[in-house]
Amino acid sequence: MLRYLLKRLFFMIPMVFGITLISFAVIHLVPGEPGALEAEMNPKITKEARERIRSFYGLDKPLYVQYWTWLKRIVRLDFGISFATDRRPVIDKIKERLPITILINLLSMGLIFIFGIPIGIYCARYKDTFLDRFLTSFVFAGYAAPTFWVALLAMIFFGVYLEVLPVSGIKSYDFGEMNILEKVFDVTRHLVLPVCISAVGSLAGISRYMKSSLLEVLRQEYITTAYAKGLPESMVIRKHALRNALLPVITILGLSIPGLIGGSVIFESIFSIPGMGQLFYFSVMARDYPTIMGILVIGAFLTLVGNLVADVSYAVADPRIRIG
Repeated sequence: MLRYLLKRLFFMIPMVFGITLISFAVIHLVPGEPGALEAEMNPKITKEARERIRSFYGLDKPLYVQYWTWLKRIVRLDFGISFATDRRPVIDKIKERLPITILINLLSMGLIFIFGIPIGIYCARYKDTFLDRFLTSFVFAGYAAPTFWVALLAMIFFGVYLEVLPVSGIKSYDFGEMNILEKVFDVTRHLVLPVCISAVGSLAGISRYMKSSLLEVLRQEYITTAYAKGLPESMVIRKHALRNALLPVITILGLSIPGLIGGSVIFESIFSIPGMGQLFYFSVMARDYPTIMGILVIGAFLTLVGNLVADVSYAVADPRIRIG
């Protein structure tokens, strides 16, 4: 198992390098540069002033030189200084917002796991029943609906019409005056809508994969043998079928992590949550290259860690993987 884990960790290094190389090249292909907006709004600015702005940000050097300089800093975990007006270190800006994004994504993954897998198991056990068709229709409606549209409907219904949940931010204005329990309850209320909106799109995929995988396992001969021995259905599914049926689902859970992290840009912007998604959106609009690259590197690393966890879980569930 240790050899398998070390092998997976080793392959993460070139993947991170490749992601940074492609991301660095792509963001410099986007039209516009830092300071371009200020220059365009000032008709009196000269060409020499524009060149001084480019030199100030280090954009007058060849692209490979810029990348090599940035890569040498990244090895020391130095993401540079933000091009934004605050001129703060990028690592400090990410540290402030990273825990919020990780918390929301972990809660979303937990919600997907808690509800998606049982829905898939139930639909497999009671295939073609009314409830199976209803649950399938419900989760696929959530999958098909655009995230921003579902978020707006939820904000209108729960925040404006019912007035039971807040629709923006992660804490109330009087948060500092609350005691510990009130603070926990306040943050929980603010996280309900973002976490649910983040998870609703993945429920359909996980539940359908769980259903199809379990149905395939239930057709195997050893399941027929278990039934022939007189074992109850619940024990057959729990002891014999579920572990093998979870193998493809574990893979899908690992592959859904990039979608959750990418989706943070949408729902964090809609709900005004001060996380990495919102910071990424603002940085892209301002052409803040150091912050954009810092967020992309952190996001890529978290995605690879999530896939590593999925691989390890796969190996734990199926000994043939780690032996091979």
